[in-house]
Amino acid sequence: MKKILPTIAFVLALFSGVVFSESVNINTADAAAISRILSGIGLKKAEAIVDYRNQHGPFQSADDLEKVNGIGRKLVDVNRDKITVGSPPATPAM
Repeated sequence: MKKILPTIAFVLALFSGVVFSESVNINTADAAAISRILSGIGLKKAEAIVDYRNQHGPFQSADDLEKVNGIGRKLVDVNRDKITVGSPPATPAM
């Protein structure tokens, strides 16, 4: 029994990362959060995401990340389940 408990704890720890993976809103997160949560995105690429967002406005979908220099389809696909863009801002009534 003593040998089984550490094994069970190890397996639960492995699966908890999969089941409870974090997501990041690429329209509101800072570069540190983006680089921490998305796989294959270091601080430099995360800063490029934030810079692009500041220059061009909010991303409409995860696929829009491909417009950022250095980010391709493969990187987006690997992280798709972790990327959110939030709800688009409401347009004021005239």
